[in-house]
Amino acid sequence: MRAGCSVYQTRMIKQEIISRFVFQQYSLSVLHTLYILYTEMGAGRKTQTFVLNEASPSFASKASYATSARNLRKSQLGGVIFGCKSGTFKECLSKQLFGLPSQHFVYVKNIEPGLPLFLFNYGDRTIHGIFEAASCGQLNINPYAWTSDGSEKTPYPAQVQIRMRIQCQALPELQFKPIIVDNYYTLNHFWFELDHAQASKLLSKLSSLAVTPSTFIPQIAENRTAMLLPFPSNDNRKESGTSYPPSSTDNFTISNDAICTMGAKDDSQCLDGNNQFPEPALQNQMVYVDQKDFIYMKLKELLPNGGHTDAVKEGNALESAIEDNLLGLETAEKAPVTSEEENDDSSFNLSCYPAVITQLCQEIEELKAFKKEQTQKMESLEKKLVGAEEEICRLENRCMALESGSSLFVTQAEEAVVSFDGLHLNLDELIFLVGGHDGESWSSALHSYSPSHDVMKSLKPMSSVRAYASVAKLNGELYVFGGGNGALWYDTVESYNPVNDQWTLRPTLNERKGNLASAVLDGKIFAFGGGNGVESFSNVEMFDSEVGRWISTRSMLQKRFSLTAAEYNGAIYAVGGYDGKDYLKSAERFDPREHSWTRIASMETPRGCHSLVVMNEKLYAIGGYDGNEMVPSMEIYDPRLGKWMTEKPLNRARGYSATAVLNESIYVIGGADTANGTVDNIERYEGRGWQETNLKAVSKRCFASAIVLGES
Repeated sequence: MRAGCSVYQTRMIKQEIISRFVFQQYSLSVLHTLYILYTEMGAGRKTQTFVLNEASPSFASKASYATSARNLRKSQLGGVIFGCKSGTFKECLSKQLFGLPSQHFVYVKNIEPGLPLFLFNYGDRTIHGIFEAASCGQLNINPYAWTSDGSEKTPYPAQVQIRMRIQCQALPELQFKPIIVDNYYTLNHFWFELDHAQASKLLSKLSSLAVTPSTFIPQIAENRTAMLLPFPSNDNRKESGTSYPPSSTDNFTISNDAICTMGAKDDSQCLDGNNQFPEPALQNQMVYVDQKDFIYMKLKELLPNGGHTDAVKEGNALESAIEDNLLGLETAEKAPVTSEEENDDSSFNLSCYPAVITQLCQEIEELKAFKKEQTQKMESLEKKLVGAEEEICRLENRCMALESGSSLFVTQAEEAVVSFDGLHLNLDELIFLVGGHDGESWSSALHSYSPSHDVMKSLKPMSSVRAYASVAKLNGELYVFGGGNGALWYDTVESYNPVNDQWTLRPTLNERKGNLASAVLDGKIFAFGGGNGVESFSNVEMFDSEVGRWISTRSMLQKRFSLTAAEYNGAIYAVGGYDGKDYLKSAERFDPREHSWTRIASMETPRGCHSLVVMNEKLYAIGGYDGNEMVPSMEIYDPRLGKWMTEKPLNRARGYSATAVLNESIYVIGGADTANGTVDNIERYEGRGWQETNLKAVSKRCFASAIVLGES
């Protein structure tokens, strides 16, 4: 076997040089050096042996630094995955801090408050979340974190403070790998940076596995007063002072000891520079490499992303542009070496390189233009797809209506003329479902649902996706306010008129909030409590349509997040919720004649994200989360007796359900349970216990709101 490269190595070097042309415009001196190294490998010269170990010079360190990141710009960064082990998972949560080795600071410094974060457990290779950044990415927020006794500096100085958004079931690699498959540069190695598309898909996937309202579970033992909310706080992001790592041109090295995973107790559990566990047999030992392999490794290390980019794939089209030059090298490799060539190592003719580089630059610009054009086409197709899905849903509902013989739905020719009149005349038969999550994505949809016919009709959607919101009926219109979109809380308010199927923007709340409650009294809407990602509220806002704005009024006696409220007999009742520390059994009543809140009897069970409705002169508190799990129990409050009574429970424990009273029956639609996530069934209560129905039109839905606009 000759001393030169194998065919495989030759082709790999060709690909590496092509990739380097695509992403870096090197000077002629650098290109000259690369070609000389390549020629020396195949010229039949005596092979030398190089020694590499963990103390190798900075050139190797920089390669590790490069392959640990995709190098996304701040505007491209949609989320970040951090690493931990089973033994350090709780420590990350208790410190509310994630960290990585210093070479990862190249992208950790781009993290801003509110950015989605995820935690990858190397022990069982699962992703946990959803978390979000509570600070900018910085160096050494806690300089002694993840050390045995706090006496040494942390091996993970690239840090960010975090808080929980939504607590979800752990996502195994089999399920998250297809989402971030482009980040895998080996079978088990992947980059931690996520672009916006990947982050959005991962958020949607984890959200569908939400087991409880994450912010309702006080998970942080050292800071139980912290609100762990399913959305970030307001979109008021501020730049903070940030220290940066050494420049990529500085000579710095990172030893294996400095890359140990969080809280590792022995060297065999250390991370390498590529976010993975190295083989124990390769740690702290000398590795002997043939000169040809060494030079090839150096060429590979020059790549900014380890050669794993979409553009490199597209760069295959450029191979023909420099094939002649590379073939020239291979020919030189086989040619006998003359004495003159042995004495002159720089006899190559470099005159062709400027032309090749110019041609490559032109090809790059053409590829960029082509990619931009394809992106625009994709966006256009996505919009058309959304419209097509809505049309399919409308047609499916229409077919179901025709099969059931419903008088609400008429032929397509008649529909444009009388559909809204028919809808208005039959409001007493309809439940309106607003926004929420369907197990895959957040929704802006508005539907009218007829339980008697099990038919759901798509109406004009809201101006934006919205969940965790509250709804109220005022002057024959449906008002929806607050809530969020999976990334931030809203202060926006809009109302829907069923007569003309139109939405109207209304005056905004005084501050952004979600998981609030509402009730209507004396022609005014009252919004109670809620939270903003930092704290729970006790404040109350009142909307007077004649004044045209929200006015602060008497606050509740207790902070309540994810509470429920209802109006009965001229008074407003606020029940349960989460005060930032505990789930509440307590309830209170507001009497406008006294203009004050008064405590009433407490429930037997603490509840948050539950439902509260009024039927037969009583208040029904249904399901919810008690601080440990979703519960099926129901309690009934009789204002005349002034006490709560336990009634027959739901057939399935759930919270975040859309609940409404229609024709002397209570309907609990969808929601989320502890074991399976989003629920797709409907239960009905008619005074003789709960019955599971066979109604299927609604399908999966949670974090949605429900209301009846009729007079029943």
